[in-house]
Amino acid sequence: MSDVAGIYARESAYLGRYVQVGIAQGRVISVSFPESPDEGAEDDHDILDRIDAYLDGVEERFEDVQVALTVPTDQRQVLEAVREIPYGQDSSVAQLARIAPGLDDESDDDVRAVREALTENPAPLFVPDHRVRDGPGATPPAVVDKLRSVEGI
Repeated sequence: MSDVAGIYARESAYLGRYVQVGIAQGRVISVSFPESPDEGAEDDHDILDRIDAYLDGVEERFEDVQVALTVPTDQRQVLEAVREIPYGQDSSVAQLARIAPGLDDESDDDVRAVREALTENPAPLFVPDHRVRDGPGATPPAVVDKLRSVEGI
C-alpha cells in the first residue's frame, strides 16, 4: 500500500454508499461508509481497488493491510482477535472473549468490554466486525448484511 496519507473514497453501487478510508504513514486509520464522501477525498488508491474487487466477490483477506489501532490496549486485543476471524466464517462475542488475551467469556464485564471494542472499531472491513454475528460493530447494519453476503456467511 502506498505511503501517501489522505482520505480516499469511492462510491460502491453494491453497498449503495461510499467506502471511505483514512490513511496515514501507510496504515489505515479509519474506514467508514458515508452517504457522501468528505470534501477533498480522492478516489484513486490501490486499497479502494482491492475493496472493489472484494465487493465483486474476489476472496480478499486484507491480512497484509496495516491498521493503526489507536485504541486502549484491551480494545486493541479484541480487535486483533477479530482480524483473525477467517474470510467466510463468523464468530460470537463469547468466542472473542475466550480468545482475546486476558478476557473470560464467563465474565459479564469482559463480554461488555468485547462489545465496547467492537462498537469503537475504527477500521471496519479490515477489522471485520461484520463477522461477529451477535455483536455490535462500527459497520452500519445494512452494510453488515452486504459484507456477510459477499463472504457467504
